[in-house]
Amino acid sequence: MKVLLPLLIAAVLPACSISESQAMQKPLDGKAIVIAHRGASGERPEHTIAAYTLAIDQGADFIEPDLVLTKDGVLVARHENEISETTDVAAKPEFAGRKTSKTIDGRQMTGWFTEDFTLAELKTLRAKERLPQLRKANMAYDGQFGIPTFEEILELAKARGVGVYPETKHPSYFTSIGLPHEAPLLALLQKFGHAEKSAPVFIQSFEVENLKALRGKTAVRLVQLMDEKGGPPDRADLSYAKMATPDGLNAIAAYADGIGPNKTLVIPRTLLGNMGEPTTLVADAHKEGLAVHSWTFRRENYFLPLEQKSGIDPRSTGDLQAEIRTYLATGIDGFFSDNISEAVAATKP
Repeated sequence: MKVLLPLLIAAVLPACSISESQAMQKPLDGKAIVIAHRGASGERPEHTIAAYTLAIDQGADFIEPDLVLTKDGVLVARHENEISETTDVAAKPEFAGRKTSKTIDGRQMTGWFTEDFTLAELKTLRAKERLPQLRKANMAYDGQFGIPTFEEILELAKARGVGVYPETKHPSYFTSIGLPHEAPLLALLQKFGHAEKSAPVFIQSFEVENLKALRGKTAVRLVQLMDEKGGPPDRADLSYAKMATPDGLNAIAAYADGIGPNKTLVIPRTLLGNMGEPTTLVADAHKEGLAVHSWTFRRENYFLPLEQKSGIDPRSTGDLQAEIRTYLATGIDGFFSDNISEAVAATKP
């Protein structure tokens, strides 16, 4: 009964409603873009050429690589610079001595880190599924794909005619060890002809000063990421909650072209796990000329709001399209998803 009670309550509660003023919001460019979160990571191991290719095949407008650096200064795609969760590095006896502990953005981590490997060494590793408990089927692809460089991803995007949406991961940390993102990132974008605001590129970061530095060096569109809690790792004086206020958004507009908020900053969850009343964040951002690209939309029950779940198994697939359509009604300009077929379908009339 404890499990069924929230489901029974959800059945009699009204669905998330959009106020008249919020319903009037439309994407600044007229259409919301679909951003493949780490590629089609709901169906293939994340940050692999296979995941990006599948996302493109399924209709993504942009593919998203998280960027970290190797010992020899090459940008590669991993969600974190600690790679034991997404590669087979722990099974490689030749790299056993590389295991170490580090403090990154105030958090102690133990494992194997990209900055301790050359690109040639990383290329000997193979990717594996990050969420095997939820995505058991994806484990069939473990060991099949390598770690791509940002240049390889740009080559794929150019060949297939889609945009790229890189995130600089832990930029202050990498700068502190002599491996800043900016120079190699901008050099590669320049190589592929991506130097103007009209380029099919967004650069995103949870940090602030990294984006401000980039603003002085490129016209490519920049996006300030904002999580539900906490604040930028490089700015102890700021919180994401403060940055999401009208004054905070006004400050962001001085150096960025958009914001990437955790989706709960657009529509919060209730204590029961339902979608609550939308906030004014989209309208407030649009007043500053800021696009809003929200994250992350995934089809498993584990991630869905209560009213979109299907049964009680966290691995089961719920109604992701319904969740996305509710967010699209707030006027968001784009969204990140692991499940591109469903995401694209949700944008159709």
